[in-house]
Amino acid sequence: MKPGKPARIVGIGGGHGIRQKLNLRGIHEGSVVRVISTKGPVTIEVGRNVISIGRGMAQKIRVVMV
Repeated sequence: MKPGKPARIVGIGGGHGIRQKLNLRGIHEGSVVRVISTKGPVTIEVGRNVISIGRGMAQKIRVVMV
C-alpha cells in the first residue's frame, strides 16, 4: 500500500495472539486505515489514532482500497 491512500481491512492472518494485539490497537476487520509511512516500522492511522507496527505484523493484514 502506498502512503496516503485509505483502505478497508478485510482480513487478518496469524493466530489468536496477533489478532488480539491488533484489536487492542483498534485494528480489526472493517476498520478503515491509512498508511502514513513505510520506512522502518509501518505507521498507520486508524480513526484518530496513529500507530506504528512491525513489518511482520503489517504483512498479516489484508486490505482493499476504498
